Amino acid sequence: MLEHRPAPQSQPQGDDDPWHTGAACRRDEAGLFFAPSKEPTAARLSREEQAKQVCARCPVLLECREHALAQPEPYGVWGGLTAAERRVVLARRRRRDTELREAARVPAGRRIAG
Repeated sequence: MLEHRPAPQSQPQGDDDPWHTGAACRRDEAGLFFAPSKEPTAARLSREEQAKQVCARCPVLLECREHALAQPEPYGVWGGLTAAERRVVLARRRRRDTELREAARVPAGRRIAG
């Protein structure tokens, strides 16, 4: 049985339509985006690659990705990224934000050029 999470219903795209209204995954490939329980690794990698191909042609890829990073969505392929890839992006953003905060606290005369 596939674990499928419905598309989010709260993110506005602009006018009156939510961003996910135009998502490519809303058509017929929804099963590609969420893993069945105890899925073998080779099957998971193949399924994720197929899901990413759908994402690559999606007009709301960036909105989907940012939604998944902001929530954060713990499962599935969102915005062309797997859950593991999203964790890496989030860790990099946290590290970057920490470095920027640290740099802002260092007095200008003490910064090391480099």
